[in-house]
Amino acid sequence: MNEHSLSKRLTMVGNEVPAGARLADIGSDHAYLPTALMLEGRIEHAVAGEVVKGPFESAQKQVAKNGLSEKINVRLADGLAAVLPSDNIDTVTIAGMGGTLIAHILAAGVQNGNLKKTERLVLQPNVGEPNVRYWLMTNNYRIEAEHILEENDKIYEIIVAVPGFSEYTQQELFFGPFLSQKKPAEFMKKWQREKQNRQRVLTQLQQAGTPQTEKITEIQEQLSWIDEILEGV
Repeated sequence: MNEHSLSKRLTMVGNEVPAGARLADIGSDHAYLPTALMLEGRIEHAVAGEVVKGPFESAQKQVAKNGLSEKINVRLADGLAAVLPSDNIDTVTIAGMGGTLIAHILAAGVQNGNLKKTERLVLQPNVGEPNVRYWLMTNNYRIEAEHILEENDKIYEIIVAVPGFSEYTQQELFFGPFLSQKKPAEFMKKWQREKQNRQRVLTQLQQAGTPQTEKITEIQEQLSWIDEILEGV
């Protein structure tokens, strides 16, 4: 993968960035996404934020190599602290992290004033998607679209949210309000895998020496939801 040939996952994230956007890509790694979008003439301005020095330096080199240092600001910062008011960011992408970490980055951004809650959010959690959806619901965002794809034997979800009121059921937070309606093949494959994983964990909990009643009840409820989804096709 490079700035001229994004992964399938990052291509799908990039497809949800509006034309002419002022983009903040948080956890930008090599800055492949903002660089690719800028080279395509898709975005007006970008911030590539990275908290780790090595990837930050790689992103700087990537941007400079493509002659984009005037259009993409690469900053070493924790999460949305990379964004300055003068950037006038209207779109934020966060890809390739756990859902709990993404929710933490968004929450810290609001607390510190770096996220105005007017931005379009394109989020790709590797795990913990319900945590992301819950944060969105409780912070005046509504989910506008969801995508799911498989790449290199891994299944990824992309959650797109815009400012607005939303209210989701526990099952919608768990599966995704759009994905649970459409049920594409990748979605069904994911939840067949997740069913097996949870059944394995349930067996281990039931055999544990100390009582795990609360966790067992939680997993049993999730398994009933998964059965309902898988059987409802």
